[in-house]
Amino acid sequence: MTRLVNDPSDFPAEALKGFIAANKRYVKPVYGGVVRSTATPEGKVAVVYGGGSGHYPAFAGWVGHGFADGAVCGNIFSSPSGAQAYSVLKAAHRGAGVLMGFGNYAGDVLHFGQAIERLRAEGIDADTLVVTDDIASGSKDELEKRRGIAGDFPVFKITSAAAEAGLGFEEVKRIFAKANAATRSFGVAFAGCTLPGATGPLFTVPDARMGIGLGIHGEPGVDETGLGRADEVARTLVEGLLADRPAEAGDRCIAIVNGLGATKYEELFVVTGSVVDQLAAAGIECADVESGEFVTSLDMAGISLTLVWVDDELLGYWDAPCDSPAYRKGSVGQVARDDTALNREAAAVTVSTPGAPESQAAAARIVELLDEVAAMLADAEEELGRLDATAGDGDHGIGMVKGSKAAVAAARAVAGQGAGASTTLTAAGDAWSDQAGGTSGALWGAMLTAVGSALGDDQAPTTSGIAAALRAALAAVQRLGGAEVGDKTLVDALAPLVTAFDATDGSLHDRAAAAVTAAEAGAESTKALQARLGRARPLGEKSVGVPDPGAVSLARIAAVVAAHA
Repeated sequence: MTRLVNDPSDFPAEALKGFIAANKRYVKPVYGGVVRSTATPEGKVAVVYGGGSGHYPAFAGWVGHGFADGAVCGNIFSSPSGAQAYSVLKAAHRGAGVLMGFGNYAGDVLHFGQAIERLRAEGIDADTLVVTDDIASGSKDELEKRRGIAGDFPVFKITSAAAEAGLGFEEVKRIFAKANAATRSFGVAFAGCTLPGATGPLFTVPDARMGIGLGIHGEPGVDETGLGRADEVARTLVEGLLADRPAEAGDRCIAIVNGLGATKYEELFVVTGSVVDQLAAAGIECADVESGEFVTSLDMAGISLTLVWVDDELLGYWDAPCDSPAYRKGSVGQVARDDTALNREAAAVTVSTPGAPESQAAAARIVELLDEVAAMLADAEEELGRLDATAGDGDHGIGMVKGSKAAVAAARAVAGQGAGASTTLTAAGDAWSDQAGGTSGALWGAMLTAVGSALGDDQAPTTSGIAAALRAALAAVQRLGGAEVGDKTLVDALAPLVTAFDATDGSLHDRAAAAVTAAEAGAESTKALQARLGRARPLGEKSVGVPDPGAVSLARIAAVVAAHA
């Protein structure tokens, strides 16, 4: 467990503050994370990596010459917001484009995608680099659905070296794609990790057993087997990866034995020796071997093996020198410092055009409703976390509370400046997305913004206008997340809510009540579903039997709002 904690909700920010203080040679703070404190020449393609905290040395530990230009740092196991990603990417930009790398997690896809779209709108070349190395999270026929786990480390190191060598935007992307396609990872867990402030782990593994195919956000394995000797664990990992060997792979690889946070280095070394022997017996040459902690999961007891099937080009970039807080190769020589001051706070929202009086009155009511929603979510935080821990990472309750509190504060601030309903909801959506992180943060940010856009600032909301706003919210969620009814997501509650509201005759109260009933039924229906999207998808049938926490929280929020219709 994590013993040295002040306020658990402040743990990621306090850890980042201490990391920066201890690594001023390499990094300096910017809103959303860190960038290099060393000088970087104009005309270099910038590569930034990021995701939730709890994985050190990923991702801030890789910022430095020859490696990353910056890192976006979210809450524990939770995606940073689009605004945070935009801030770090913009600070790292040196005129030749920016690339945002991350593991293949829904919240990251949504938030980082938003940041990329914003940069493109400003005329900056920008794109995402999505690592998909985890063989346990998808079949050979659906490589694009696989998670990014410890393969983040070698893939990003190789990509960074290509950017440092001066390759152009498209060439750096080509090297990334080549490295990602050549990388496979497989892991096992002996004990689950515990979130800061929590009293127990996100999952447990029986004595003398191990979970097969773990995730790095506290997800349990997709299967379970006996623990066995170190050689047998190594064999499980090696045989699993050789069975998934890329068709174009040669007979050379980089082997990386990664500890998940609570596995001793001596144990890692024992397994490393066995891995090398078994690869040699299979006719595989280890061009390089690394053993240590590269992508962790707080205090999870576990181990993963990554193989990168290399040719001369990839191996050359892997061997290129780099100097970062957590990883060094060769010598990068003398590197000048960059003392440019950067913005470390989120931009404040101001109201330039007041809303119509009727819309201002609606905005005041929206603030009251958001306040009630935040209070309800605070009461339900522990329950929502338990639901999420069954087939996710246990942070849904935490994220929803942080997001809703931030939304109330932002809405109150702009409503106090005379904002109408649209501006108030947009500010609330931005704040929710920014502070909650994760998939739910991005989706609730998008929903509030879509509802606000539909309602406008120039009139009081009407029943038909609310119906259009709900349809816009559903469209925004499906456009961003790609979910359909039956995927075991909040769409299973939102879609029937919208349908029922549209199909019911009568007063606003009657339509709202029907919508809530449909949403609650939709949320309940997710118990029987097997997850087809998100972090629970790799768990298959293990996700059956528990309702989707996002659908549950949406139905409860709808009930709070409908009570005042």
